[in-house]
Amino acid sequence: MSQPNFKEAIEKIDRANAQDPNTETYQGKAYPKELLYSQRMTETLLSFEPTATEELQIAARAQHIERWRIERNSYPMDRVGYLKWREELKKMHADVTSEILKEVGYDNEFSERVSFLIRKKMLKKDEGTQTLEDVICLVFLQYYFEDFSDKHSDEKLIDILQKTWGKMSNKGHKAALKLPLSDNSLSLIKRALA
Repeated sequence: MSQPNFKEAIEKIDRANAQDPNTETYQGKAYPKELLYSQRMTETLLSFEPTATEELQIAARAQHIERWRIERNSYPMDRVGYLKWREELKKMHADVTSEILKEVGYDNEFSERVSFLIRKKMLKKDEGTQTLEDVICLVFLQYYFEDFSDKHSDEKLIDILQKTWGKMSNKGHKAALKLPLSDNSLSLIKRALA
C-alpha cells in the first residue's frame, strides 16, 4: 500500500469545498464560502497550535466539507431541528472526509481519529477535540461574529457568546481576547463574561 498523502488529502478537501455554490467576498474577492472557511480554519489552527497532528489538521480543513449539501431549512426551524441538522452535518462531514482519506492511502485508524474529531466527540476530555473546538470558536469570533451580530439582539448575542465561551479552554479564552475584534464585539464579550 502506498504511503498516505497529506498534501493530496488537503487538495481533495479543497476541491470539494471549491464546488460550494455560495460565495463570500473577502478583501474585494469572491470565494466559495466553505473553501474560505476551511482555509481560515487551517490558518487559525496553525497559529493557535503550531504542532497540530495531521489528524487535527485534516479535521480542521474538512470541518465544513460540502456543508451546502444539507440545508438548514430541510429541518424544523427550532432548537431541536437545529441540533438534528448539526448532527447530520457532522456525520456527513466525517463520512465524506473518510472517503477522501481512504482514496489517498490513510488507514482506518487514522480515518477514525479524524472522524472522531470532526464529530467533536468528548469535548473537554479529548485534547484534540478541545483544540478543534477552540479553533472553530476563534474563527467564528474573528471572521463571522460581526456580521452575525448585525442580525441579532444584544441579549441573543450575549447568550451565544456565553455558550461559545463555555465550550472553549483557558488557552482558547486567552487567544480570543487577543483577536482583532471591533469595539462593539469586544464590549459584547465583556458583557457576556460579566
